[in-house]
Amino acid sequence: MKKLLLLGITAVLFTFSSYSQKDRDNVLKNLDSKSEKYGAIAMEIWELAEMGYLENESSALLQKTLSDEGFSIKKGVAGIPTAFTAEYGSGYPIIAILGEYDALPGLSQQAVPEKKSANKEAGHACGHHLFGTASTAAAIAVKNWLNESKTKGTIRFYGCPAEEGGSGKVYMVREGLFNDVDVALHWHPSSQNAASAGAALANKSAKFRFYGTSAHAAGAPEMGRSALDGVEAMNNMINMMREHIPQEARIHYVITDGGKAPNVVPNFAEVYYYARHNKRDIVIDIFDRMLKAAEGAALGTGTTMDYEMIGGTHELLPNLTLQKIMHDNLSKVGGITYTDEEKSFADKISTSLGYKELNMDRATKIQPYKEEARAYGSTDVGDVSYTVPTVGMGAATWVPGTPAHSWQAVAAGGISIGTKGMMVAAKTLTLTAIDLYKNPKVVEQAKVELEEKRGKDFEYIPLLGNRPPALDYRK
Repeated sequence: MKKLLLLGITAVLFTFSSYSQKDRDNVLKNLDSKSEKYGAIAMEIWELAEMGYLENESSALLQKTLSDEGFSIKKGVAGIPTAFTAEYGSGYPIIAILGEYDALPGLSQQAVPEKKSANKEAGHACGHHLFGTASTAAAIAVKNWLNESKTKGTIRFYGCPAEEGGSGKVYMVREGLFNDVDVALHWHPSSQNAASAGAALANKSAKFRFYGTSAHAAGAPEMGRSALDGVEAMNNMINMMREHIPQEARIHYVITDGGKAPNVVPNFAEVYYYARHNKRDIVIDIFDRMLKAAEGAALGTGTTMDYEMIGGTHELLPNLTLQKIMHDNLSKVGGITYTDEEKSFADKISTSLGYKELNMDRATKIQPYKEEARAYGSTDVGDVSYTVPTVGMGAATWVPGTPAHSWQAVAAGGISIGTKGMMVAAKTLTLTAIDLYKNPKVVEQAKVELEEKRGKDFEYIPLLGNRPPALDYRK
């Protein structure tokens, strides 16, 4: 591996020497000239705030934006109405850029620095309105460069729905949509600018449904069998199980249906579970134990149970051959600066998070490069990373210190702080893709690294099995 990485560094030096500063400046200047246009697209998707597999208007907007630029569109891929691919060019290498656009339920928020609901079902608390738009901007910028430089190659945008628990990319990988791709690029909104080796937890999620017998809870309780008892018995067993799983594992749940009235024994109840760990084999084992707990809960409460797999993702597999290139390009692009108005907004957000002082360095500067990272969340990009060499980054679209999935993230994503960070990502993705077209040897080295890391006998098996896309999981 050390030999491989040394070769990668040599290739990177060659790439930069063969791609002039003037060329890079022109690419960045062209993106800057369109920042207002892309900002408007992002804000339209922010206003729509459509949840997983329901992103009809958001998906259509990105499709139209790419189609208007000459991309050929394939709609409804992998059996998902809101999934699509957009392609331009011909031949190899084929560079993929991933884009997301789903919002999260229950996180409605106005674009103001205090908690104030926008009275919507959902909000972009993970910044996917910025994610999809920046990736679209990058794909178009790369297309323009391919034309102007008369370079052979294909740029392909992947419109990826339902990342938030719906595992949209897993179905796209399962359908073989990445089989001919040479490298995949992605990014994610963040509270800092960084392009170190990423990490993400493997994940399996399911809805467990219990069925009982209704009866009057006071007049004839002996006639009833409570489905809610089944859910609560399962939850109790899972909570006891936490002591006996690896400490890095995470299990979380919400009761999505617990009955309708206290005086009616519930004949139906549902609980929605996630299990996570940084190794998918351990996630599979934990989930199997959770299933046994559910079966035991049904047996003990005189109810019946079935379950539906909702999502399942691999852990993220970093590619260091590509990661250093991404970091170097992010460093060349640089961070963002706040106007006085944005600084005032950021100060209020920072105060709401309990910070005494705003750490602007995380927005204005690039974080040092690291080859190891600790995983906290999960992403279906993990499945892509086991299929094709994959590299990503984060851009400061939120006020420094802001956690994802918070009202503060929604608020910052709805103003210029978010769109400024979005353009940092668009520029970095664009420059990285161009470097790969200019130096196909790096692409081959990245493939060698992928083969070494996943093993020659690796067989892709989706953690969600062969179920069709869970198109109604947010309904």
